Amino acid sequence: MKVAFATQDLQRIDAHFGWARNLAIYDLTAEGWALDRVVEFSGELNEDGNEDKLAPKLEALAGVSILVVAAIGGSGAARVVAQNIHPMKVAEPEPIEAMLGRLQDVLKGTPPPWLRKIMSKSGERSFDFEEEEA
Repeated sequence: MKVAFATQDLQRIDAHFGWARNLAIYDLTAEGWALDRVVEFSGELNEDGNEDKLAPKLEALAGVSILVVAAIGGSGAARVVAQNIHPMKVAEPEPIEAMLGRLQDVLKGTPPPWLRKIMSKSGERSFDFEEEEA
């Protein structure tokens, strides 16, 4: 599955979605991760009050299942969810690789229902729900 991170420095999850200079997009599996692409935004696209600043960011999220941000406004969150992308917020800036490691650990175990839904849409893996109930 693809996971996108709103980042200013390409190392940490440290950006508000609407003001992010970069979206770092990774391919994530239970076995590991790899950087897929970095989409850079600059200039007037990040100016406050520019409602269209979200359009190129939303386009860049094509194929992404999870978006991890430091913050996201209500309008941005609604538009992300409308694209069937699950937004996640971090409480404070943290390294992208640390979050990738935690997400990878969740994929190795029994993912929560919201993540199972994402995985089933992307064909990641199926689960035997009877096994869980035991």
